Amino acid sequence: MKFASVRVVTQDLDSMIAFYQHLSGITANRPAEGFAEIHFNGAVLALSSERLIALFNVGAAKAAANQSAILEFEVSDVDAVFERVAGNGVDIVMPTTRMPWGNRSLLLRDPDGNLVNIFSRPAN
Repeated sequence: MKFASVRVVTQDLDSMIAFYQHLSGITANRPAEGFAEIHFNGAVLALSSERLIALFNVGAAKAAANQSAILEFEVSDVDAVFERVAGNGVDIVMPTTRMPWGNRSLLLRDPDGNLVNIFSRPAN
């Protein structure tokens, strides 16, 4: 079995695509109306309109209702990401902070309120 992607369902696909493209610098692939994928090194973030879920999955997922999952992205320079997003209206939950286990971490919320952790590991 191969883990293929994480899909986030949204009512505002364009805002979510813009957020993750700005955050990562990676252009989204839009293979179908109401659906996009952003191919990160090692993982795919799929974004789907809630309309598609209503059409094909009878409301199995609900947009902007996540209260448990955290999307995590490892970067080499958390402070550079903070500087890039800080002045753009991004909801910063926790500014860059050194965690007890050594990671440097930045917590954000995407336009749907999903928690996003940007982190770097300590140098060995």
